[in-house]
Amino acid sequence: MKKIILSAIVLTIAAGIQAQEIPERKGERPHMQEGRNHHMQKGRKQHGQHMDMQKLNLTEDQKAKFKTQRETFHKQMEDLKKNENITVKEYKTRLENIRKEQKSTADRILTSEQKSQLEKMKADRKGKAEQMGKQRSERMKTELGLTDAQSAKIESNRKEMGEKMKTIRENKSLSDEQKKEQMKELMKKQKENMKSVLTEEQLKKLKDTNHKRPEGERKRPEMKQTI
Repeated sequence: MKKIILSAIVLTIAAGIQAQEIPERKGERPHMQEGRNHHMQKGRKQHGQHMDMQKLNLTEDQKAKFKTQRETFHKQMEDLKKNENITVKEYKTRLENIRKEQKSTADRILTSEQKSQLEKMKADRKGKAEQMGKQRSERMKTELGLTDAQSAKIESNRKEMGEKMKTIRENKSLSDEQKKEQMKELMKKQKENMKSVLTEEQLKKLKDTNHKRPEGERKRPEMKQTI
């Protein structure tokens, strides 16, 4: 039970820095797995971008151009997925080229003012995400009765874990399987770190608190056409 509770804590911390590993599906080609991982990891970010685009007061001409862009993007992705004769490396290269092309097209459609407005909204979303992370930390401190030293240690571990996850995700020399294994090892080390921070009483409080929360909140996954 203690191991399960520690796992829950680590997953909460991981959610706070928006990192999530996607398990491989049986029978799925390597480049399809790469594309699915990429799509899932970008999902939350794309949703935020979509909401931002709706606030830019696009003209009818711009809307039509973005519609064409989306259709082109989906066609390119479908063609890429159907190609069974390319390696994972080739798939990654073509996927990156498609993304760069989409980014370049979007830059040509938007005005300078709209691009500045979009960057500001992205910065605002980042600030809100950081604020939510602080609120989660404060809630954990209150619910578990953490000392200032414990809170500081958990926050330090969280930031360190976030940096290591980012390094793993951005390491293009690693395969998906290697990234997954390194993430697993990182989570394992994080659980060991938590054992040295929380007391037995705090672990019990965490268990009781999780049971009192609505089922949807306990199980809520906090994982996570780019512009």
